[in-house]
Amino acid sequence: MSALPGSPEATAVTGLDSSPVDAAAVGDVPPLTEQTRLEAREIIARYPVPRSALLPMLHLVQSYQGYVTPEGVALCAEELGLTKAEVGAVATFYTMYKRRPTGRHLVSVCTNTLCAVLGGQRIFEAVAADLGVHHDETAADGSITLEHAECLAACDYAPVVTVDYEFYDQQDVESARELVAALRRGEKPLPTRGAPLTDFRGISRQLAGFSQYEDPDAAVDAPGAYEPTLRGLRLAAERGESAPPFPRPEPTPESSSGAPAAEAAGVESAQRGEPEPAGRSLADKDGGTDTPAGTEPGTSGQGPGKD
Repeated sequence: MSALPGSPEATAVTGLDSSPVDAAAVGDVPPLTEQTRLEAREIIARYPVPRSALLPMLHLVQSYQGYVTPEGVALCAEELGLTKAEVGAVATFYTMYKRRPTGRHLVSVCTNTLCAVLGGQRIFEAVAADLGVHHDETAADGSITLEHAECLAACDYAPVVTVDYEFYDQQDVESARELVAALRRGEKPLPTRGAPLTDFRGISRQLAGFSQYEDPDAAVDAPGAYEPTLRGLRLAAERGESAPPFPRPEPTPESSSGAPAAEAAGVESAQRGEPEPAGRSLADKDGGTDTPAGTEPGTSGQGPGKD
């Protein structure tokens, strides 16, 4: 099977992107090895149900080949006893699984509401112009894949850019352009917070559950400047403000039969012939269902009735 998209099988069976790719721009895709398969089995052994291992396994094959190839889909399917269509459906659902060769680094620019208002879209456009690419495209030298990020969950640090999912906070057009230029020179500027950079394949390996660092001490997160996150807490302390206590639910009185009082009241009103509260109806009164349990297909926990 071809490791690059474009084959009819990749399109029809796995659902992977079959658009043409210039292989010369991204280099040869290394084959998956027996070591990959052994590590895949190590992942599977972590889960009581084998197919639960699919997500980290997709990260694993991505860490070897730079994206989820048809070959990687086939390996996952073989080891998990799934069809390639089932694996391809998952690989095409999550944006963290790439369907085309990815650059050495993945640069994600948040262009969601707050980041966009504070300049995220301008950052994306400037970086895209420098790289000569658009969303989900890779620079001609294979250094960087650029993407819009819908939300990076860091509104207090907007505008935010991530490189291989590590944060570079409070960016502007010029700082983001310099960050990208440094990455293209082979440098790895320290993130604002989080672990030091490796590359996209390295973080994919980390997400598969294996260390991306030869030296365990290198994985220690750099100290971050958390002032934006803590600002509200500090202002509240200065002003003597605090959130109101969370109301605790009152104990529910029990009826003599052991049923909660509200339920008992409903049964009692039904016995007196009073109308049911809005939104409730009793199946054994007029207007309830006439279909015996187990005879209506689609009922949760019930199958078709038997003659």
